[in-house]
Amino acid sequence: MKFPLVRSLLATILLAAGLAQAADENSVKKGLEGFLDAPAVESVKKTPYGGLYEVVLKSGELLYTDGNVSFIIDGSLIDAKTRKNVTQARMAQLMKIDFATLPLDQAIKQVRGNGKRVIASFEDPNCGYCKRLAKDLVNLKDATIYTFLYPILSPDSTEKSRNIWCAKDRAGAWNDWMTAGKVPGAAASNCDTSAIDKNVALGQKIKVSGTPTIFTADGNRLPGAVPLAQLEQAMVQASGK
Repeated sequence: MKFPLVRSLLATILLAAGLAQAADENSVKKGLEGFLDAPAVESVKKTPYGGLYEVVLKSGELLYTDGNVSFIIDGSLIDAKTRKNVTQARMAQLMKIDFATLPLDQAIKQVRGNGKRVIASFEDPNCGYCKRLAKDLVNLKDATIYTFLYPILSPDSTEKSRNIWCAKDRAGAWNDWMTAGKVPGAAASNCDTSAIDKNVALGQKIKVSGTPTIFTADGNRLPGAVPLAQLEQAMVQASGK
């Protein structure tokens, strides 16, 4: 007959603990935003490491502090027992996306071989690392590549992106420019280039801060012109093999 009372007390204790934790997290958020003098905090979560709180900023940065915000750690947290880089693993989780939500109709599509493996990349036509990646991707086999034009470097990047998007053969114009330096022809005045503006908005939403940024089919992010071997390995992992 006492079990319902025990369960009720346990539920009350858990609720109180949850409210206390939420209050602590809100206090940390308020304290850090006061330090930064801006509403910059996206989330706060207590870690199992020495009373530290994980703070994710709206910019995508990851910080650590204590319950009183008496110090701020901007760096990697390593689990001494497992030797795991906790910060790196958490950042990978935070930066992951739902690949299925990408508006692929706003990207240049290229199919190599059977096209079974899929990646998406955000690239600026004036990005040197993107040009290096483009030359490497020539050797990528059995894959479908979706390239989102993401002109963030200069007004010329926007103009080139529009000219490439409006070309009769978008993939050809992209590859000609990125691998051989062949300047794309001018876009027709009636060409709809709204996809490029949408890409910039999308990239900002999912925190694409540099080019190239590659996403594999499982939503994992690879920043920079990663070597082809590393990309191949990531694609194998994405396929679950």
